[in-house]
Amino acid sequence: MRQTEDAMDRSATEPGAAPLAARGSNQSGMRAHNERLVLSLLRQHGALAKSDIARMTGLSAQTVSVIMRALEQDGLLQKGEPQRGRIGQPSVPMSLAADGAFFLGLKIGRRSADLSLVDFTGELRGTLRRIYRYPTPDTVLAFAAEAIPQLTASLPAALRDRIAGMGVAMPFQLWSWVAYLGAPQAEMDAWRSRDIQRELTEVAGMPVTVQNDATAACGAELVFGTGEKPNDFLYFYCGTFIGGGLVLNGQLFTGRTGNAAGVGPMPVPGPDGRMRRLMTLSSLSTLAAAMDAAGDPSDGLWENPEGWQISPPVLERWLEDAAQGLAAAILSATSLLEIGAVLIDGWMPTWLRAALTERVRQAFHRLDLAGIEPPEIREGTVGAGARSLGAAAVPLAQRFLLEQGTVLTAG
Repeated sequence: MRQTEDAMDRSATEPGAAPLAARGSNQSGMRAHNERLVLSLLRQHGALAKSDIARMTGLSAQTVSVIMRALEQDGLLQKGEPQRGRIGQPSVPMSLAADGAFFLGLKIGRRSADLSLVDFTGELRGTLRRIYRYPTPDTVLAFAAEAIPQLTASLPAALRDRIAGMGVAMPFQLWSWVAYLGAPQAEMDAWRSRDIQRELTEVAGMPVTVQNDATAACGAELVFGTGEKPNDFLYFYCGTFIGGGLVLNGQLFTGRTGNAAGVGPMPVPGPDGRMRRLMTLSSLSTLAAAMDAAGDPSDGLWENPEGWQISPPVLERWLEDAAQGLAAAILSATSLLEIGAVLIDGWMPTWLRAALTERVRQAFHRLDLAGIEPPEIREGTVGAGARSLGAAAVPLAQRFLLEQGTVLTAG
C-alpha cells in the first residue's frame, strides 16, 4: 500500500458528520490507515458509494476519491453499475475485487490437514486434504510442499504473485494430547523442538503466521461470517476435540500465549454428576469412540463433514451429553464475562450443527440462571472449513484490515 497522502484535506469534524466510534485520519502520512479503513468497511457492508464512505468515516469526498482510486489501480477494488438517484450524478458503488489478493490457510488437525486458497472476498478457490492417524511435523511439511504448488497452479499465471501470505491454524502443545490420540509419544515430542513456522515459511516461500486452530476458526467467523455479530461473543468449534475462541469489543482476544478460550479442559459435570473435562463430552472423538463401540464405522467422520451415518441411539446419547457439557461451560463463561452471544460450529453436517445448537439452548435454559443475563445461543455461519478459512484470514487481516474493534458498524 502507498504510504503518503496525495492531497491534504479539510477537518474530519466538518458540519453534518455523524459521531463515529472510529474515524478516518485526514493527516498526511496516514494513507495506510485510511486504506485499511475503506477496505474494512467494504468487507463489512458490501458495495458502497464514495459518498457513503465519506459519511461513515468523516473523511472528505476528495480524500475518499483519492484513496479509492488508488485501491482500484492496485486491483483491490472494482466498480459496480451506476445507481441513479433522484438528483445529481449517478453514484457508482465500489466493492472488493475477488482477484485483488489471495491467501493460503493451512489447518493442522489431529486427524487431518487441509490447505485452502481464499480470494480477497473470502471465497474458497480450492482445498486439498490429507488424512492421517496422527500429525507429525514431517507429515505436515510433506503435505504442504505438495499442496502449495498445486493450489498456486490453479490460479492464472498473472494472478499467482497476488498470493499475499499463509496462515496456519493448529492445536498448541500437540505433544500433550498423546493419550487422547493414541499416538507414539516419541513422534509427537518432535513438535516440542521443531520450529514449524520457520520450516513452513521455507517451504511456502512466503510469510507464514501460526495461530491456535479454534481461535482461527473464531477469526473466520469474525472476518467472513454472515449476519449480525455482537461485539462480545464466545465461539465453540467441535472438531476431533472441542475448542473455542473469544471476541471482546469486536476484537479477537487471543490472550498472553495465544490460547485464550481454550475451552476443552473446562471442568463440567458429566452424566453421572462427576466433574470432567468438556472435551470428553462434546468432542467428535467421543462420538467416534461411541460409534466404534457400537459397531458403527467412524472413519467417515474425518473424511467428509457431510453424509454422516450414525445410529440414532449413539447420536442421541452424544447430543445429550455434549449439550449438557456445553451448557455448563456457557454458564461458567457468562458468570465471568458479559457476552452477547454464543456461536456453535464444527466439522459436522449442517443438520447436526442445528440439532446440537438447539439442544444446547434447551439445556442452558434448564440451568439456574439467577443473576445471569442469558446470551443468545446460535449456530456459527462459516461451517466445517472454519479453521483453514480462519488461517487464511490471518494474513488478510494483517495486511489489509483494521482491527475489528475499530471498524464502523453504522454511519
